[in-house]
Amino acid sequence: MSGSVFLRLMSASVTVADHAGKIIREIMRKGNLGIVEKGINDLQTEADRSAQRCIVNSLLKQFPRVTIIGEETLEKLENEEEVIVSLQNCETINADCPQDLATVKEEDVVIWVDPLDGTAEYTQGLLDHVTVLIGLAVNGKAVGGVIHQPYYNYLNEEDYTKLGRTMWGIVGGGIHGIDHKKPPENKRIITTTRSHSNPIINSTITSMKPDEVLKVGGAGHKVLLLIEGKAHAYVFPSKGCKKWDTCAPEALLHAVGGKLSDIHGDPIEYHAEVEHLNARGVLATYLESVHDWYTGNIPADAKAALA
Repeated sequence: MSGSVFLRLMSASVTVADHAGKIIREIMRKGNLGIVEKGINDLQTEADRSAQRCIVNSLLKQFPRVTIIGEETLEKLENEEEVIVSLQNCETINADCPQDLATVKEEDVVIWVDPLDGTAEYTQGLLDHVTVLIGLAVNGKAVGGVIHQPYYNYLNEEDYTKLGRTMWGIVGGGIHGIDHKKPPENKRIITTTRSHSNPIINSTITSMKPDEVLKVGGAGHKVLLLIEGKAHAYVFPSKGCKKWDTCAPEALLHAVGGKLSDIHGDPIEYHAEVEHLNARGVLATYLESVHDWYTGNIPADAKAALA
């Protein structure tokens, strides 16, 4: 691969996300999910573990000076080399590198990895909620992202080998693999958590007077709903989300003119040393210009709880 370091990293991330999707599908096909409970409503499966090993080890083999932060804490295997995908000659994505990213070095990049976003839904068979997330941050900002849906179109596609789609975006460089559409103008559709609800989340959404509420799994899935025009906003006034959940989706959303922030409207930072928890919640809108309306309608008690 030639070209800028950043585009090479994006290309490698697309390739390895595709491969992670194959791992996830194969483990599901075999039926032994290897479920471990990490905490309340917090599961880990063999698919999470194997996909993360593949993503992290493959990227570090090709780009040893980047910082990678993954969701799962994993013990080192004796045969780590076996899970590495060769990225040396992977196909370069068709994009022009934005000027502000053209001189980025490996050591400038922090990669946030959620190998299987929507693990609970994966174990429950809600497979369209599942995504693989690889987000690239520079100077604390989400600037590039890859979202892979291993089971895209699984209800209509009978050929197991044809499942899935991969989308990527670069802030200042557009998106690929997904059509950006506007949501309906005559209604307000909000998407929020499916499995981590609480009274503050419910009262916040009620205060926004939505015509429809889509309760679905996975931060990646929710942001895709915004990009595809199926929802106007993703509202989550809670501490449940982590940086690896939002880095890749934020980059794609910002690349099409949307906005993702905490519930106060402040940016989420992705430095290597930052707290992993998004302690001030998440608020995303399909367009940046409507974002202030939503932050202005977050109730005072919700803002105080996540001050």
